[in-house]
Amino acid sequence: MAIDSAMPSPLGPPACEKDAKALQFIEEMTRNVDSVQERVLREILSRNSETEYLGRFGLGGATDRDSFKAKIPVVTYEDLQPEIRRIASGDRSNILCSHPISEFLTSSGTSAGERKLMPTIQEELDRRQLLYSLLMPVMNLYVPGLDKGKGLYFLFIKAETKTPGGLVARPVLTSYYKSDLFKTRPYDPYNVYTSPNEAILCADSFQSMYTQMLCGLLMREEVLRVGAVFASGLLRAIKFLQLNWQQLAHDIATGSLNPKVTDPAIRECMSKILSPKPDLAELIQKECSGENWDGIITRIWPNTKYLDVIVTGAMAQYIPTLEYYSGGLPMACTMYASSECYFGLNLKPMCKPSEVSYTIMPNMAYFEFLPHDPSAPPLSRDSPPRLVDLVDVEAGKEYELVITTYAGLCRYRVGDILQVTGFHNATPQFRFVRRKNVLLSIDSDKTDESELQKAVESASALLREFNTSVVEYTSYADTKTIPGHYVIYWELLVKEPTNAPAHEVLNRCCLAMEECLNSVYRQSRVADNSIGPLEIRVVKNGTFEELMDYAISRGASINQYKAPRCVNFTPIVELLNSRVVSAHFSPSAPHWTPERRH
Repeated sequence: MAIDSAMPSPLGPPACEKDAKALQFIEEMTRNVDSVQERVLREILSRNSETEYLGRFGLGGATDRDSFKAKIPVVTYEDLQPEIRRIASGDRSNILCSHPISEFLTSSGTSAGERKLMPTIQEELDRRQLLYSLLMPVMNLYVPGLDKGKGLYFLFIKAETKTPGGLVARPVLTSYYKSDLFKTRPYDPYNVYTSPNEAILCADSFQSMYTQMLCGLLMREEVLRVGAVFASGLLRAIKFLQLNWQQLAHDIATGSLNPKVTDPAIRECMSKILSPKPDLAELIQKECSGENWDGIITRIWPNTKYLDVIVTGAMAQYIPTLEYYSGGLPMACTMYASSECYFGLNLKPMCKPSEVSYTIMPNMAYFEFLPHDPSAPPLSRDSPPRLVDLVDVEAGKEYELVITTYAGLCRYRVGDILQVTGFHNATPQFRFVRRKNVLLSIDSDKTDESELQKAVESASALLREFNTSVVEYTSYADTKTIPGHYVIYWELLVKEPTNAPAHEVLNRCCLAMEECLNSVYRQSRVADNSIGPLEIRVVKNGTFEELMDYAISRGASINQYKAPRCVNFTPIVELLNSRVVSAHFSPSAPHWTPERRH
């Protein structure tokens, strides 16, 4: 597509010629969204016309929308498992895609309880790289001067596995970091990291984190932004600094490298970077040795302009803790992506976390939307869902995202619920609402992630006067008691131990949570007595670090790990219960009347 880079972008004045081209590309894509979507579907269907999957439904080489929608069913991962198993076992025939499957991308280890295998093709790397290349041109509109320093990003790979048929299976970010697109990326003054490739590409998470933190400290005055993939990852880095600052300061003072870092590539790389810096070591010791870690990020990295982390969806609950450690720095959520497909970007990355909306880029895949009505009965096979196209969604409404990708996923339900917040040119913008999963259910009640998040936020407001916040939480439907009840595990950050919340305050937090839950739950508590009082179990500090370590030891990706919002795996429940320091129950039943229907 020809792009006139001299033409000013409606998004704002570009920082450089390269940015002008990127911003103009965004404008072209979002103005011509329907024709781009039509072209994408035509390309996908024509190139995959000889596949077994499309042949099964009698598409007969048709590439138009009407034929596609009439003949191809909407599917879930479970529907595609037989095909995916065949590919994983070594069947190289054109099952889903005419291009060879290059590898499998594994979904987050804590999504829906199992690691899904997403087939992908080599050219998808270029498509993902294209979306990455649009992020900084947008950010440069809002934050000038990012070419004058570096980004301290905590990025990690995971040791990959192989399927029985010999295909690599690994998280999408591991695939990207190990690709030549990342390893041999050209120098870009707007995208310079403090972390050397050798540290990012080290599979040992301690050695990788230690080296990345050490480099970040050595270049502290050059750091203009601090980030990780998820907010939880950045908090893990802060915790790592709390536990290891003495050794880090020693290495900086002496110009030597911790003997626990044994990776030869890292040691060679660091030998060129390290030299004794006693003044810097003294500063780190002064800042880290005190009890008060309020604003530690800006105290150690004084030129930081923003945090680059995902704080939407389930990550929203980390916002208060990040604000505490960063002294209230802005938090930028730049893009929306998954293992299945990269979707779009935030055109106003410096907005408040609660206002984040992602603009879908129509060149990434073919997008359809299933209207989401929580009160509607579930769809049956006999009544197929009526999907709407990207240009036909309506502002304010919620939809479940359905994608058709170049790698062969056809009308695939991603499981994300999105709400339309507005439009950029002709392209809709979406707020990520939640994963389409019910977390907790004891009786006829159904509590989802978004509802639980709101209940935790409401209850944690009672802790503010005690300068205490909820650092991390998960839940468990305890059906061993009669009646069963919700158990919420909280890890607290108590900033003033002499003013910690009393037992009665935490009991009130239980009731505050119940007041926020849906009317079916409250009716079950009040009228039916089919659910017992909600319980909050406060766990020792560091418990959720142990939970993450346990998940990683069982194959979860450090980059994609998200603390599960609900647990039912016995070893995890037992780990949590062994760390409980106090238990609290609702002192009374929540409010409910037959007229109050939410």
